Order: sequence, then structure tokens, then C-alpha cells
Amino acid sequence: MTEVTELTDLKAVARTDAFVRRKAAHCTEQTARVVERMLEVLLPHRGKPLAGYMPIRTEVDPLPVMAAMSSFGPVCVPVIQGPDQPLKFRQWTPGCKTEPGAFGAPVPSSGDWIEPEVLMVPLLAFDQNAMRLGYGGGFYDRTLAKLRARTDVMVFGYAYSAQRTLDLPVEPTDQPLDAIVTEEGVFWRMA
Repeated sequence: MTEVTELTDLKAVARTDAFVRRKAAHCTEQTARVVERMLEVLLPHRGKPLAGYMPIRTEVDPLPVMAAMSSFGPVCVPVIQGPDQPLKFRQWTPGCKTEPGAFGAPVPSSGDWIEPEVLMVPLLAFDQNAMRLGYGGGFYDRTLAKLRARTDVMVFGYAYSAQRTLDLPVEPTDQPLDAIVTEEGVFWRMA
């Protein structure tokens, strides 16, 4: 077995486990607490272009945070352009008209394209180094690499504490996050 195949298999197993843990943690009470924490973290960045996301499955719902932050500045959501491409971000406003996007997440039907300076990103699992396990398409890794090559961005994972793991398989192209925000607190990346 090659090293790449082994890492791919490890990530597949980690994803399966992470889906189970996230689903078990997904409840209204925990979501309300993590919304409060994310707002505390984002308020110092008010006015900067913020990327959220349209929640699918049992992801922490960022819509209340996005709605609150939209009163301070532009909010946008990712739009998948195609395989192996970075994400683009289209402006989102509460109640805007949407259409089906990739993976079943709705995306705004129209609006300006925005380059975010602050991002809230969904995840399946995270570790003590603020590394993120996503769905496996590499969209956020490519996007964060591109954004970081041009400017400073702040990237916050949005998760339940139950999604934390000690044993996350990581490859060189995986991009670290600046912090993970959960209902229990903020886990900052160690420098």
C-alpha cells in the first residue's frame, strides 16, 4: 500500500467516525452556545468581509451569526466552481434568493463576488493544532492557500467540542485554521 493510499484510507475512517460524533452533538442547546461564542470571536472583526457557509447535514448552523454580522459589513458564502478549483464567494444577505448548489447547499442566485478577510468554515473533525478534516474535496485547502498568498485572513472552524480528535490524519496540502470555535470555548492554533 502506498503512503498516499494509506493516508486516504485513514481520512475515510476518520470521516466516518467524525460524522457519527457530530450527529450525536448536534442539538439546539449546543448550537445556541456555539453561536454566542462565534459572535464574541467575530465582533472584533466587524466590517471586514466575512465568509460563512450554508449549512448541510449536521453542520453547526452559521446563519444566525451571518445575519448578525451582516449589519456591520458584507457577508458571503462559498460557491464551488468545479473540481480541483478554489472556492469563489458570493454576497449573501438574510432572505436573499438562493438556488441549489453543489452538495445540496443553497447558494445566492445573484450578488457581488467578494474576497473574504475573515472566514467561518465547517468541518467534520479538528485537532489540537487547529487542523481541519473536511469532506475530502480540498476546496477550502486550495482556497485558503490562495487567499493567504495574497493577504492576511483569519479562519475560524465552527464546530461542536465533540468533533475534536487527537489523531487527525494530515497531509502537506492541508491548511491549518487560526482557531476552532465550539460551545465549550475557543481553541487557538499554537504558534
